[in-house]
Amino acid sequence: MASEADEGHEHLIDGVRFKLKGIIAVDQVLPYLHFLDQEPKDQIKQKLITDGDRAAADLLIDTVIKGPHNEGWFRAFIDALSHGGSELAADYLTKPPRPEEEAENDMYVELIRLLAPSLAGMKTTVVCELCFSDELLTADDKERILAETNNYGNGRGAQELLKRIIRRRPPWFSEFLQVLLRAEERAVYCELTGRLPGKDEEPPSPKHEPAQSEPAGEESPQAKENLYSDPDLLQNEERSQPDGSASAAAGEPSSPEKAEISLWDYQMEVAKPALEGKNIIICLPTGSGKTRVAVYITKEHLDLRRAEGKLGKVVVLVNKVPLVEQHYTKEFTPYLKHSYKVERVSGDSQLKISFAKIVQRNDIIICTAQILENYLERATSGVDEGVKLSDLSLMIIDECHHTQKGEAYNHIMMRYLKQKHKNKKLKKEQKEIVPLPQILGLTASPGVGRAARLEKAKEHILQICANLDASQIMTRSLRDFKREPRKSIQTVEDKKQDPFGDVIKRIMHEIHRHAELNPTGDLGTQVYEQWSVQKERQAAREGDQKVRVCAEYLRQYNNGLILRNTIRMHDALSLLNNYYEEQYKKKSAPDEEQNIQITDTERFLFNLFKENKKELESLAKNPEYENESLSKLRTEILKEFSSRKQARGIIFTKTRHSAITLNQWIQENPKFDDIGIKPAYVIGGGDQSDVKPMTAAEQKDVLKKFSTGEVNLLVATTVAEEGLDIPACNFVIRYGHVTNEIAMIQSQGRGRAEDSTYTVVDVKNSGVAEKECVNEHREDMMHKAIEKIKALSQADYDKQITDYQLQAIMENRVRQNRQNKKVMKNVNPAAVKFSCRHCNKQVCTGEDISIIEDMHRVNATVDFRKLFIQRENSSLQERLVDYETNGIIACKDCGQPWGSMMMFRGIELPCLLVKNFVVNINTENISKCSKWSDIPVKFPAFDYNEYAIRVIEIDSDDEETN
Repeated sequence: MASEADEGHEHLIDGVRFKLKGIIAVDQVLPYLHFLDQEPKDQIKQKLITDGDRAAADLLIDTVIKGPHNEGWFRAFIDALSHGGSELAADYLTKPPRPEEEAENDMYVELIRLLAPSLAGMKTTVVCELCFSDELLTADDKERILAETNNYGNGRGAQELLKRIIRRRPPWFSEFLQVLLRAEERAVYCELTGRLPGKDEEPPSPKHEPAQSEPAGEESPQAKENLYSDPDLLQNEERSQPDGSASAAAGEPSSPEKAEISLWDYQMEVAKPALEGKNIIICLPTGSGKTRVAVYITKEHLDLRRAEGKLGKVVVLVNKVPLVEQHYTKEFTPYLKHSYKVERVSGDSQLKISFAKIVQRNDIIICTAQILENYLERATSGVDEGVKLSDLSLMIIDECHHTQKGEAYNHIMMRYLKQKHKNKKLKKEQKEIVPLPQILGLTASPGVGRAARLEKAKEHILQICANLDASQIMTRSLRDFKREPRKSIQTVEDKKQDPFGDVIKRIMHEIHRHAELNPTGDLGTQVYEQWSVQKERQAAREGDQKVRVCAEYLRQYNNGLILRNTIRMHDALSLLNNYYEEQYKKKSAPDEEQNIQITDTERFLFNLFKENKKELESLAKNPEYENESLSKLRTEILKEFSSRKQARGIIFTKTRHSAITLNQWIQENPKFDDIGIKPAYVIGGGDQSDVKPMTAAEQKDVLKKFSTGEVNLLVATTVAEEGLDIPACNFVIRYGHVTNEIAMIQSQGRGRAEDSTYTVVDVKNSGVAEKECVNEHREDMMHKAIEKIKALSQADYDKQITDYQLQAIMENRVRQNRQNKKVMKNVNPAAVKFSCRHCNKQVCTGEDISIIEDMHRVNATVDFRKLFIQRENSSLQERLVDYETNGIIACKDCGQPWGSMMMFRGIELPCLLVKNFVVNINTENISKCSKWSDIPVKFPAFDYNEYAIRVIEIDSDDEETN
């Protein structure tokens, strides 16, 4: 039972709870609370991470009050507050300030709160050091402030400093003014006091009185409580700085309760036409807060619709699955969930099967573009419940530069444009028009397409504007943000000795002789790779098994040569060895009764690799022959981490395999470990490569660790170039991989911390140095083209946009007509025959193929099952709504994979990949079929009921026989 003293202490703590919640530095106090068990401490830590300081302080107070209380617990709590940088909190429990002192301190806190945005330009590092030396800040305070400054820029560091300094014991304000004088921060001093300091002048009282008009619900004591509240101290904290330092796009709201959105002037400027209901494109650099602007526009749009008594429905479209969760969690939900229903749907979500209902029940829907396109198609066909554009009032298109031919964005906008021009006709006929949503496009760079001249670049950007029906393109130049990283290009010299590469080339020459091939292009180049792919297709079409198999192997060896210039020799050898083992495994029958054929050419290729393997392994161990590019990369990484207190960077590389192996190389290098480098890789989620893809959850986990500092070096493919929320980095390295000017601008934008660097490391035969120079020219051309577009009169602009739209509609009609004719050309599926790509054995005709969910082609015939064997495939772990994939199916004679077994509503069916077959249409072989849409045949839908009845009847016959 609690003593009277304990009860008195509990009442005392609870009585000043509203003050303590705002001034306890939980992260610093917690280690000193020795009388608490580890479990409640862990709960408080988790609360701090998820809900912020105030919520964590509230839980800490509850935990302390609840007990159990050992003798001396209250004194121990006071000591913990004092040692944990919360002396003011300790004062409230021992010698509380007089009312006039408290009022004066609250006034200073309120002053800092009101002026926080204009104080963010101070020299944070200098002010922090002086505050620490004057004991205004603790060592932990200093460490956190400097970390925030290094990782996210001066502005965020200043905000962290202000947040911590107002928790100090009075007279912190006058001492802080003295620090500002010593730091020569005269402008900040003047802002706080209303006058310039005189010589030897004592800091006067501040000119500003606390704001008299506060939002409803902030009266005393809540008003006093909120003076120390993180979100209220920095109510503009989430607004990105003009230089990008306070990451509006990257930072989460400081409190889950925060619902107010503030924009900087430049953000409001670009948002203005959208707030007036116009269709626009917002083109702002990475890290400048495009998404936050979109959230603001969304709120204003829905508020206006609600005020007018109209239904508002906003859909936010993204082109990558991880962006769905990112926008939902970090942007739209924190700010809009209090007023509107927000939901997200992606291919990874089971909600996609009820997307139409999700649209009906929510105000804001964040989804991948393909899902919306699928349901727009359903509404058009009338087969199933779908979604109409008229159901939406605002459509936000993220990374809108992808609104081009072949992209899901463009398919959606083509529907929009067709209806827009139909509405013009309806209007003339005085008929009711179909309402269309307002369009808001977001991009960091529209690019210039394939333009080589300024006029063509202008046409490319105008076409994107037309596709999005944008009345204006709203921009602010990169130069306005004054946050361009220092850029350098590291070239490499070709090594005179490359015995490892020489062995691979010797193997390739032997294959040339065996198959009587005369390649074009140097070995180890993209030109040679294109030649090998074309040769494989030609051989498959002609039924030349010898050349086809050799061409496949040559492509792999060529890939090994390319990777040898990028990664370690033994990593390139591992890739070749894995391919060799995979091919050999294909010839290994799952049981002794099967007899898979091994041709003379295959036996020659197996033996050729086996004969040279030991020599390759020996050379791979010799560091003398390692490629020069890796040495350059090693130097750059060591330089970045050695020259900074807290470095954080991204290395962009071309392939998934190189991302994984570079990450391994960094992990295995003791020099990197000695200076605290903690690497991880992030790659894409598609299954188009031989490397196991990364799931959205795995990507999210790695990026979370990167944001918290648990990982400080990210090795990434292009998946991290655009859109994904990656914290500001000190450095970005493009390693042997440069694509277009859009990717260059996006990856440069990842280096948003102050004094950041952007480095291109050349790799033999990659040509990245030349490509980067070309991209710089194209970027400059893009900015000039945008300026020319903005200089057009509105009448000229509108006319050109209309012309582009009408042309796009006509081109789309022509394509549709061609496609329809193509489909109708071979109405009889029997005209299509499928042969094994490896051994040329005919396996089925188009009559045997049916389609599931307009996507999966299956062969459910009994005869087909006799032609293949099944193997396990651990990389196929996809789990979807109505079906799942189990293992691969392969030709019984030669082991060539044909596809996979899928479980569809309790039935196991062989699902075919068309690229594994040679397709013959009316006696003409077609080898270049990478997707089923390349075949001009419309296959019938799979009849589940008919197949199920047939299976049940067969089972019944078997039971009767037994």
